[in-house]
Amino acid sequence: MNKKYPDEFKQEAVRQVIEKGHSVPDVAKRLGISDKSLYYWVSKAKVPASQSAEQEEIRKLKVELKRVTEERNILKEAAEDSSQLCTKWRCLWQPTHHT
Repeated sequence: MNKKYPDEFKQEAVRQVIEKGHSVPDVAKRLGISDKSLYYWVSKAKVPASQSAEQEEIRKLKVELKRVTEERNILKEAAEDSSQLCTKWRCLWQPTHHT
């Protein structure tokens, strides 16, 4: 049966292995969890910092791309509206040439 452990519990278990240097089997036994679960939590926690930094950079770039795309769409729409106004204005104010 799979148990759902709180994140704080998982973080503390991982900290005991990574920071304090205790073995996975010892920590797992003391906490009453399976070695397999603790090995999994530790492997997830050991994601290289560079990968985390890259993921954060990707997230920031996606946010910026969304903002810039929205700005472009607003400007594009404004340009189309002003183009239509100019066309209407020329029609209204353009001198007529009678031959």
